[in-house]
Amino acid sequence: MSLIEVDRLAVALDGEGGTLRLVREVSFTIEQGETLGIVGESGSGKSMTALAIMGLLPRGATASGRIVLDGEDLLAAGEARLCALRGDRIAMIFQEPMTSLNPVHRIGDQVAETLVLHRAMTRGQARREAVGLLDRVGLAQAASRALAYPHELSGGQRQRAMIAIALACRPALLIADEPTSALDVTVQAQIVRLLRDLAGEIGMALLLISHDLGVIGQLADRVQVMYGGRIVEAGTTRDVFRRRAHPYTQGLFAAVPTRAARKGRRLVAIPGVVPSPEQLPPGCPFYGRCPKGVERCLSDPPAVAIDKGHHARCFFAEAAP
Repeated sequence: MSLIEVDRLAVALDGEGGTLRLVREVSFTIEQGETLGIVGESGSGKSMTALAIMGLLPRGATASGRIVLDGEDLLAAGEARLCALRGDRIAMIFQEPMTSLNPVHRIGDQVAETLVLHRAMTRGQARREAVGLLDRVGLAQAASRALAYPHELSGGQRQRAMIAIALACRPALLIADEPTSALDVTVQAQIVRLLRDLAGEIGMALLLISHDLGVIGQLADRVQVMYGGRIVEAGTTRDVFRRRAHPYTQGLFAAVPTRAARKGRRLVAIPGVVPSPEQLPPGCPFYGRCPKGVERCLSDPPAVAIDKGHHARCFFAEAAP
C-alpha cells in the first residue's frame, strides 16, 4: 500500500462571481522513500494541492475527493487529528521562510516547539535537540544561530531553519514547496543536496513542488506536470524529460534558457499567461495558449498512454522528437 494516495482531489473557492475550481480531479500516489515532483507555472494549482494535503486551505476553500495517509483519510479527519499529524507524520517547507517563521521567537525555540508538542520533551531537552538539528541541516555555528531571530539570518540560513523544523520529528512525508526560490545558485545547489541526503537518511517520502525543471530533474523519481489545476502529464522523471508529450510540457522545456540565450538570442516563451480560475476554458485548460489547440480541445481530452506509467492528457499527445 502507498504511503499516501490522493484520489480525485478537487479544491473549490467560493467567490463573488461564483465557485472557482482551483484544483480539478488530481490523483497520485507516493511510496515510502520516493520523491514525486510537481512542476508548472505559478497559478497552476501546485501549492493549493499541498495545502489541501496539510489541511491548511485558505478560508472559503473546500476540498473533496480522498487524501489517504497510512490508510487514514485526511479529508475526513477533524482539526484536532490534523494538528496531531502536522509536524509529526507530515511536514511542510513553505515557499518563503521569512513570512513562515515567527519574527518574535528565536530560531531554536521554533525548532524546539515541534519536539515539545509531538515528542513530549521538556523545553531544555527540546532546545538541545534543536541545536543538533540545526547543525545537521548545515547551519554554521548552530548553537549561536539558535538564539537568533529570523531577520538576523540570510535567506539560505532561514531556509535551513525551516528544513530543521520540518524534519524535527522525522516525518513520513515531507512537502517542499519551492524550497529553492529566491536563493542564489550556490545556495540552491546546497539545499538540493541537503534534501536529497536527508530524504535518503530518514527514508521519508518527498513531495517536491517547483517551477524549476533543474531541481525536479535532480531530486524527483517521478514527475507530474500541472496546469490550470489539472495534471496534464505524468510519468517517471526520465520518461517525461526525454519524451515530453503534452504541448504544455514541451513549452516549459523550450523556455528553459540555454547557451544560445547567452549569445544574444531571444528567450523562448509560452504565449500568453496562466488564466485565472474563472477564465479557464472548458476541456483542456491549456487551450488558448496551445499552438495545437482546435475546437475539439474544448471537450475533455483523454489520458493518452505514451509508455508504461507515462501518460499525457491531450488529443495530440505524442513524444517529442
